[in-house]
Amino acid sequence: MNIFSGTLLDWYAENKRDLPWRNTTDPYLIWISEIILQQTRVAQGYEYFLRFIKRFPDVVSLAAASEDEVMKYWQGLGYYSRARNLHAAAKSMKGTFPKTYAEVRALKGVGDYTAAAICSFAYDMPYAAVDGNVYRVLSRYFGIDVPIDSTEGKKTFTALAGEVLDKSRPADYNQAIMDFGAVQCTLQSPNCLFCPLSGSCRALSEGKVQQLPVKQHRTKTTNRYFNYIYVRMGAHTLIHKRTEDDIWKNLFELPLVETEKDLSEEEFLACPQFHALFAEGEVRMVRTLLRGVKHVLSHRVIYTNFYEVTLPDNSSSFSSYQRVAVEDLGRYAVPRLIHAFLEKYV
Repeated sequence: MNIFSGTLLDWYAENKRDLPWRNTTDPYLIWISEIILQQTRVAQGYEYFLRFIKRFPDVVSLAAASEDEVMKYWQGLGYYSRARNLHAAAKSMKGTFPKTYAEVRALKGVGDYTAAAICSFAYDMPYAAVDGNVYRVLSRYFGIDVPIDSTEGKKTFTALAGEVLDKSRPADYNQAIMDFGAVQCTLQSPNCLFCPLSGSCRALSEGKVQQLPVKQHRTKTTNRYFNYIYVRMGAHTLIHKRTEDDIWKNLFELPLVETEKDLSEEEFLACPQFHALFAEGEVRMVRTLLRGVKHVLSHRVIYTNFYEVTLPDNSSSFSSYQRVAVEDLGRYAVPRLIHAFLEKYV
């Protein structure tokens, strides 16, 4: 054991977080937790994990569920391709979670990090898990300024992570370095004053803590402009499933008109896409419910307006949309943006 890994393990023994997926070696439960935590903070993912495994406690139950139900239990976590991949991977397992690194790595939605995490936590295999926390700790401690999102950087940090891994305790070590990055060596305000590695940290001694790790690419953000229409047809409303290869694939939403820019109420009510939704000559009542809602995704900002349209119960407008009872809306998995609107206005 080297000094670096030994210090981390000592720190972990005193500071590790009590998380439900740490009290098991069940690869299925570890897999679910790791997929949730790929793009979700522990504080947010905790309750989702408990609810998800209560409904889907094993591979068989997850594989047997419908995709719509899986998506409903994932609702609010975002990055919904994770849920679709989970479901597809569960179906491919034929009832038994794989037991080798190669088989785990071959699962849909599982990359190098997730495979290493599952195999080390569940099977105590000596694979170093390298996530954002690990990149940060290694970059700062060893003073490495190679961009972590470059091919060279990924090779450099993967090799280094393997070298410092305590192969006699891979599960504890991987948990230790990830917790250390999440709690001690944080992105914005690392607690260097009380850090057990401060005496030998290159970034601290060279005054480069805030400059490391280095990224060479910045994600470009694009703006999109959504106009949602909540339709009232007596006790019913209208929804449809997003099936395009776009955000929120396979989630349900209200009728949508997307425009190239933000339109005023008058401009929207006069636009051809809006008028095309209605049957000719049909009387309708339209009112604005909410304007200027800003919804931020990883590399998109969605500016949204919500309108309400009231139509006769036997209306033939919006003919391509699915008609559902308003009281049944809660059964459908919807994006967080739509969920927040429905909670407030329906």
